[in-house]
Amino acid sequence: MIDGKGGRRSAGELEAGVMGALWAAAGEPLTPGQVQRGLGAGLARTTVTTILTRLHEKGLVERRREGRGYAYFPAREAQDAQGLTARRMHGELDRDGDREAVLARFVAQLRPDDERVLRELLGSGGR
Repeated sequence: MIDGKGGRRSAGELEAGVMGALWAAAGEPLTPGQVQRGLGAGLARTTVTTILTRLHEKGLVERRREGRGYAYFPAREAQDAQGLTARRMHGELDRDGDREAVLARFVAQLRPDDERVLRELLGSGGR
């Protein structure tokens, strides 16, 4: 898990790279070997398999049996970077006992443009 500059990459950076490879496949399930080739980052296939397994355990990817292994694809709510970010935000809300306080602080710290977008989304039913 070494980056191109000789340093160690964080688990989040590796997961983001794997998710990027899955998103680039446009819905086609990929085996760990295919993901590894898509990353072109010198990661061992076993490392890619471990990352995919962890993403599966987190519910971010789904898998289907392919031969003796699995082929992976993004879960419905993680179809793109924005969906993944929204899922993470929900996870943070779920970890805190006082959702109202967290949301109030979040809204209070929004930039004016972000607050305007949020108001528009809420006014249109959030869609």
